[in-house]
Amino acid sequence: MATFLYKLGRLAFRRRRIAVLLWVALLVLAGVGASAAAKPTEASFSMPGTEAQKAFDLLEERFPGGSADGATGRVVFKAPAGQKMTDAEHKTEVNEAVAALKSGSPQVASVTDPYTADAVSEDGSIAYISVSYKVNSMELTDETRDALEKTGEGARDAGLTVEIGGDASMAEPETGSAEMIGIAVAAVVLVITFGSLIAAGLPLITALIGVGIGISTITALAKTLDLGSTTSTLAMMIGLAVGIDYALFIVSRYRAELAEGREREEAAGRAVGTAGSAVVFAGLTVVIALVGLAVVNIPMLSKMGFAAAGTVVIAVVIAITLIPALLGFAGDKVMGRKVRKNAKNGGTAAEGEVAEKQNGGVRWARFVLRRPVAVLLAGVVGLGVIAIPVGSLKVGLPDEGSQSTESSPRRAYDMLSEGFGPGFNGPLMLVVNAKGSENPQSAVDKVSDTVEKLPGVAAVAPGPLNKTGDTAIVTVIPKDRPSSVKTEDLVHDIRDARSALKSDTGAEVLVTGATAMNIDFSQRMNDALMPYLALVVGLAFLLLVLVFRSILVPLKAALGFLLSVVAALGAVVAVFQWGWLADIFGVEQPGPIMSMMPIFMVGVVFGLAMDYEVFLVTRMREAYVHGERPGEAIVTGFKHGARVVTAAAVIMIAVFAGFIGSGEQMVMMIGFGLAIAVFFDAFVVRMAIVPAVLALLGHKAWWLPRWLDRGLPNVDVEGEKLQQLLQDSSGGDEDRELSRV
Repeated sequence: MATFLYKLGRLAFRRRRIAVLLWVALLVLAGVGASAAAKPTEASFSMPGTEAQKAFDLLEERFPGGSADGATGRVVFKAPAGQKMTDAEHKTEVNEAVAALKSGSPQVASVTDPYTADAVSEDGSIAYISVSYKVNSMELTDETRDALEKTGEGARDAGLTVEIGGDASMAEPETGSAEMIGIAVAAVVLVITFGSLIAAGLPLITALIGVGIGISTITALAKTLDLGSTTSTLAMMIGLAVGIDYALFIVSRYRAELAEGREREEAAGRAVGTAGSAVVFAGLTVVIALVGLAVVNIPMLSKMGFAAAGTVVIAVVIAITLIPALLGFAGDKVMGRKVRKNAKNGGTAAEGEVAEKQNGGVRWARFVLRRPVAVLLAGVVGLGVIAIPVGSLKVGLPDEGSQSTESSPRRAYDMLSEGFGPGFNGPLMLVVNAKGSENPQSAVDKVSDTVEKLPGVAAVAPGPLNKTGDTAIVTVIPKDRPSSVKTEDLVHDIRDARSALKSDTGAEVLVTGATAMNIDFSQRMNDALMPYLALVVGLAFLLLVLVFRSILVPLKAALGFLLSVVAALGAVVAVFQWGWLADIFGVEQPGPIMSMMPIFMVGVVFGLAMDYEVFLVTRMREAYVHGERPGEAIVTGFKHGARVVTAAAVIMIAVFAGFIGSGEQMVMMIGFGLAIAVFFDAFVVRMAIVPAVLALLGHKAWWLPRWLDRGLPNVDVEGEKLQQLLQDSSGGDEDRELSRV
């Protein structure tokens, strides 16, 4: 591996013009393809095998054209104090809004008049228009959303309070500012790390090129592969993260090679041959984590994982081909000003870097070596305490009640709760399949009566049978809000009662609706977590055994990762479920943790954590293989890797933390969770627990059974074969060891 990459790095350096032109051509080609591609609709959302999805499928079959899983919107009106929505002037405004909605978009399936549909509160102060759409919320066009948002502008002018809610009003959160903040912080950190604008700019430029190619390709294929805009969100976030990281490690190694006095082409070859090997295997771990999302068996999530994995592959290839090509154009400007000035005065690059020999990484590594037990206990116990809240983790999908009180959906939610009760915001839909019943109408009545007697039910409204007379929809209004535990218990109670109902009536009852779909989604995520964790950690463990040629080092890496993720989840529960520091982080209403959060954190954080593990520990492995004692190898790894890994972690924390200020609780939760997880993993696990464990293990850390050593292919990540090749080619006078990461 190292030898091949060494030759590839030198080739890219020599043929740098061709390499750069090829990548520019790919970027242009992808851009042209994206601009020429037909504008896709949002990808459809489905959960094969769940009860809620089966119910939607049955509705599509029995109520053709009814758009059972179509989006819904609610335009909520509230009269000024002392007035009622039944007043003549207010009725006029509402009727105008109804007419505007009916003609506002071809995606509208139906619009209900609140005065004929009993949609006015008992005290007459609140009324709402319900809008049903032919497509689900992810397929609504911008024009349709705009038409909904503009509804009621005249009513507002007339003094009515008008708010808009429902899943049709939930637009995709704007994250552009967060990405710009992350890139700006990355630029500052890179300049501080390298002391050179050129060296700092290379990782940013190449990361943006990689993301540009990846996102453009996704856009070009979106229509063909049914990819929505959410598919590119994860690809962009991960692509930027790993793109900057991988380029950062290659450039850092190249500078270290130059500091050893090597020629630029040779330095580029060695940088790609050694650090590039780590990049390839780190990239493989990220790809495994992302492709593994297919285990969840939710098509949209699988597509997101595959798309993001493709962007990671692009980032890896760019790091080992485009980076050495651009380094060829950079000349000595890739070094800091002090180093260049010293070289002009007759010194060497190595002399210019003497100050780095006793850097913070070295001092910290020696401190850990002196007190490994204390550092290990402090790290493990500290993360263990932070992880305690995980014991009370409750997962679900936050509803509109968890949004900012400044948002229209949240205000609409509160107004409906005030006028009709909290459960009105999350009605359950029972699909009664009475095809096997002797008296379908009697079966529907029996189901309605039985469900109405269950605890937690506020109201039951049976609908008419379909045209064939074998299926009906029964709407159930819970007493509690959609995301409450009591509402979830009600869904389970209804499902538990259906066996008896089928025996009595011959009718099958399926529970669906947005609330039930959220519950099934959460259950699917819970069921998939352990298989996903076993697959990802298991495959990565085997890969790391191949890389490090050790059993204990990969085991330590996996256990450390699990510790950091559990601690991060504990912090998320404390803030977003318990409400600790809620005011600081802008948490409007503590509640269940987003059901995607555990798997999402495992996938994303695992990939980044293994990046840091591979880059830091491969340098220790390299030093150990080349003759250094275990303790010396730890110091060497930190001397050349700690500063770079720290910079990479700070950049990632800044990128993720930028999402905390988005105002959308789901986005805030993701940003906070990923930022704190990277902090724990990089600075507590990789910088403290890892060296402490390696110091205690000594030579045993690198033990591998002989039979396994003989059976495993030697991928030569540490560059031992490459060094031998270079020594042989120079008559044995070539450097005795490869330069540092």
